[in-house]
Amino acid sequence: MGILILGTATAEAGETLAEDFSGSPETRWDYVADSVMGGVSSGQVFFLTEGDVDFARLTGTVSTENNGGFIQFRRKLSDRPTSDTAGVRIVVRGNGEQYFIHLRTKGTVLPWQYYEAEFKTTESWTEILLPFSSFKASGAMLRSTPTPTGITSIGVVAYGRDHQARLDVSKVSFY
Repeated sequence: MGILILGTATAEAGETLAEDFSGSPETRWDYVADSVMGGVSSGQVFFLTEGDVDFARLTGTVSTENNGGFIQFRRKLSDRPTSDTAGVRIVVRGNGEQYFIHLRTKGTVLPWQYYEAEFKTTESWTEILLPFSSFKASGAMLRSTPTPTGITSIGVVAYGRDHQARLDVSKVSFY
């Protein structure tokens, strides 16, 4: 697991903001479920505002029936992180379940290839730093960790076991 830092998110020097969920995020993020491969998981992503916080909410039922087991929302990156980028920074809250960040790179050619790092949620907004060294490759044919300049998309994922998902994300950036 990455480093946990409690508090409110602010942009820092050297940080690349990938998303703060303002300004029509539905045009940048796509919802995907295992139904694209015959699975039966279901859910959706909402883009909401609470007070002065804009965020995405992923909700649904993750089912491993029929070789399934995921729901996610993801974004293709038009600007890639620089070579000195150390990892992914997210601000989240949720229902106490474990969730994942999935990264795809120029080297993840097949649909089932990605790099993943896990994190746990609480009911309070929590900042989480996920260094690239904490990301694991989904298969043996990939590098052991992602190369920042090769990252092409980022996904926020409920995955791998039967459970109810409720995850709010207010910031996603690279640090």
